Amino acid sequence: MKRREFMAMTAVALMLPGLAAAHGPTRQKVTLTTEVAADPAEVWQAIGNFQDMSWHPAVFSTTGEGDNQIDATRVLTLGEEGGPTISEILYKYSDEKMSYSYRITDVAVEVLPVTNYSSHLTVKPLDGGGSEVEWRGAFYRGYPNNDPPENLNDEAAIAAVSGVYQAGLDALVERFGAPGS
Repeated sequence: MKRREFMAMTAVALMLPGLAAAHGPTRQKVTLTTEVAADPAEVWQAIGNFQDMSWHPAVFSTTGEGDNQIDATRVLTLGEEGGPTISEILYKYSDEKMSYSYRITDVAVEVLPVTNYSSHLTVKPLDGGGSEVEWRGAFYRGYPNNDPPENLNDEAAIAAVSGVYQAGLDALVERFGAPGS
């Protein structure tokens, strides 16, 4: 090996640790669950229709196409008529397993500070009666580069998604009651 080649390889090797430290965002995950007193079929009846998210207090209206078929779409209008919107697509649905999975296709980061977001909603029976509802998601923060502003960093993304999930799960407990109550 020539001295010049050796020096070039050494220079590249010395730069690699710095390159590894300069990576972009990492995929974040949130999983929240709640228990409700209602039978799983009753809970699924309320939340299992991809085209109807009226059970969530932040959603003013839902419009969409495709029912519960793969590639069905929906647009959630938040808060009030003319409010911000979130567009989503269904990519997995099982009435039998009481579960569906969807992705956001369009949302302003000012509304939900995430990118590349996918989510799964599942209802499971509890031993002794009642149901567990699990809502989990994976996403990247709203700012794809290094040094994000505070409102678009990992913590902001996790807090926003957790807030959405918690509000929905709390509404289900309010609607169906907690087990043993």
